[in-house]
Amino acid sequence: MIDFVLASLHHLLVFGLVSMLVAESVLLRSTLDRVSLQRLAGIDMGYGMTAMALIAVGIARVAFGIKGHDFYLHNPWFHAKMGAFVLVGLLSILPTMRFLRWRKALAANPIFLPDAAETARMRAIVRFELILLAAIFVLAAAMARYGGLSL
Repeated sequence: MIDFVLASLHHLLVFGLVSMLVAESVLLRSTLDRVSLQRLAGIDMGYGMTAMALIAVGIARVAFGIKGHDFYLHNPWFHAKMGAFVLVGLLSILPTMRFLRWRKALAANPIFLPDAAETARMRAIVRFELILLAAIFVLAAAMARYGGLSL
């Protein structure tokens, strides 16, 4: 039963992560205003909290899941999946820092709007994170299907 609960939470958190990145991408494709800047910061905070919860549930799956830690630790697909996840996390630092800077600038200057080029760069990073998340889905399928075996 614990494995089912952990797997369900894991999947729900992944879809939450994807939905928040899609929301960020949508907000970043148009001209940002005060409301959208505040939404962007709130969504990004939710994204970070969801990512932390996903890490905790993932660790619990490795430790307490039905497959056991040996399945994961000796599975090259798992390592590739974790590497991609770490890369997504590292890439997300720049938009997060930028969104926080924008929110601070907005608090200091109510008519602040970020530069269009800067917004476009953040949009490109967020979209690349989404591509990497798609790769994580493929790696997860390979992990589940092939275990420690190669294709």
